[in-house]
Amino acid sequence: MNGDTAAQTPTGTDHSAQGGAGLPSPRSPLSPLSWRERLAHHGYRARPTATLTERLVPPMPDGPGVTGRDVPQSPLLLRLGISLPQDLWYFLCRWSGWLGPIAVAVFAGLLRFTNLGQPHAIIFDETYYAKDAYALWHGGYEISWPEDANTTIMTPGAAVPYRPTPSYVVHPPVGKWIIGAGEQLFGMNPFGWRFAVALLGTLSVLMLARIARRMFRSTLLGCVAGLLLSVDGLHLVLSRAALLDLVVMFWIVAAFGFLLLDRDRTRARLAARLGGVANPQLAQRLNLGWRPYRIAAGVCVGLTCATKWSGLYVAAAFGVMTVLWDVGARRLAGAPRPCLAVLARDVVPAFVSIVVVSLAVYIASWWGWFASSNAPGQGGWGRDWAVGRSTDYPWIPEGLRALWHYHSTVYEFHTHLSDPHTYQSNPWSWLVLGRPVSFYYESPKFGQNGCTAADCAREVLGIGTPLLWWTAVVALVYCLWRWAFRRDWRAGALLCGLAAGYLPWFLYQQRTIFLFYAVVFVPFLVLAVTMLVGALIGPAGASRDRRIIGSTTAGLLVLLIIWNFLYFFPLFTGQTIPLDDWRARMWFNSWI
Repeated sequence: MNGDTAAQTPTGTDHSAQGGAGLPSPRSPLSPLSWRERLAHHGYRARPTATLTERLVPPMPDGPGVTGRDVPQSPLLLRLGISLPQDLWYFLCRWSGWLGPIAVAVFAGLLRFTNLGQPHAIIFDETYYAKDAYALWHGGYEISWPEDANTTIMTPGAAVPYRPTPSYVVHPPVGKWIIGAGEQLFGMNPFGWRFAVALLGTLSVLMLARIARRMFRSTLLGCVAGLLLSVDGLHLVLSRAALLDLVVMFWIVAAFGFLLLDRDRTRARLAARLGGVANPQLAQRLNLGWRPYRIAAGVCVGLTCATKWSGLYVAAAFGVMTVLWDVGARRLAGAPRPCLAVLARDVVPAFVSIVVVSLAVYIASWWGWFASSNAPGQGGWGRDWAVGRSTDYPWIPEGLRALWHYHSTVYEFHTHLSDPHTYQSNPWSWLVLGRPVSFYYESPKFGQNGCTAADCAREVLGIGTPLLWWTAVVALVYCLWRWAFRRDWRAGALLCGLAAGYLPWFLYQQRTIFLFYAVVFVPFLVLAVTMLVGALIGPAGASRDRRIIGSTTAGLLVLLIIWNFLYFFPLFTGQTIPLDDWRARMWFNSWI
């Protein structure tokens, strides 16, 4: 609403009855503006009128319990002369919420598993995690390997040089246990130690497609989100390498998805208890009951922390987010003091579900270290530290005291790690892909490794799909606007996930850090772009021309991102290409 619109508004007209929800009634020029009127100058519009149940839990798109057997067939297919049997059309519509995301996940899996064993080498930090994973599965703790271990491991037929000497490591064990599962199935080779991570990368695409469908109430946008994640270069590279960061990302996405399920389930229960009618007294005192999805989210947060300590920030951010969602639900239900109601009834259960559960999972993840011997030099590193040592806290088991000491040394390491590295980068440059990480590089000559030119290059470059990331910067600005001026909870949720994975790194700018750490918040960048795509397509009630123009623009954007991914695909997968082609893809000097 602008000044011209206000001047043309007839006095006394009820605009809410004409579909003008959110337009304020005329007032005296001297009357102060309400917060809604002030926000209206910046584009804010109140949500259209709906029942309490619809506002608490908006209806899902086609699916079980929603799709009717008489669902009309697609006008586009009919226009093309394609008419499916009604039973088949009903089946496709009823299960489209699963069929679409599964199809996208299969596509993502093909990208991640094809030639997964290539490069047939130990690339970048696989030199740590592949071997630590093997040691965990064979002894329960990480070991010190011989200096020539990498050469021996990559020699066909050679025995793995395992020895039980403990080694000091600075990351918790869950990610390495997961990597080791692939080694147990397929052997101590590149395919074996990359298999489990590739599987998690594929499943994360499926999860994000389902998450986006639930957030945006659109199967189409859910599939768009899954497709965009499947063609992100950084996600693909980390899915094809035995590093921990993709595992961290997987558990963060899983925790976020469980919190979304908890949000819908809890709001549905609240609406049912209220009978679809706002009830201030009942909404204020109602107990929201048993919440298994939030406990499952706490388990996932614990597994995040038990892979890398960066999960601690996720625990804090998601804990605050789920409590704020409860505040919003009670306010919408009519509670006069929703914050007080949440403090009295929801904060403690949320703390237990997210913090206490995740702490228990984290401690349990060290079971292999606890089970090792506490005799000097015969168990995990530091396992014998508390044996015979005097303490002011004798009631704490010696194993926990030893673990606490271990963690204090790890914290000291992480906060003082400042050794310069060729590929380190500042988090300010991450969103624009300022300094990617070369995981592997070699320079084949003509006839070597498929080289068809005088000089070739073969590289695995840890970089996101540029057009996707640069679009995400614009999308994040849009989401900030949606959150601030439209109070869109979906924008706030994805910004919360982004902040939990991104902002903490600004506290450690003196530390040696790398762009590939950003993979943990790539799903939230994708959700932001998906939200922008939905805005380009336009609302269901928009005019036909608006929808055609918007859909065409959105489709072209997605196709350009896919083209950009295909252009850089050889650098994501370590393919041999002519050196001139490699140089053409080095768009900036900082990428070399």
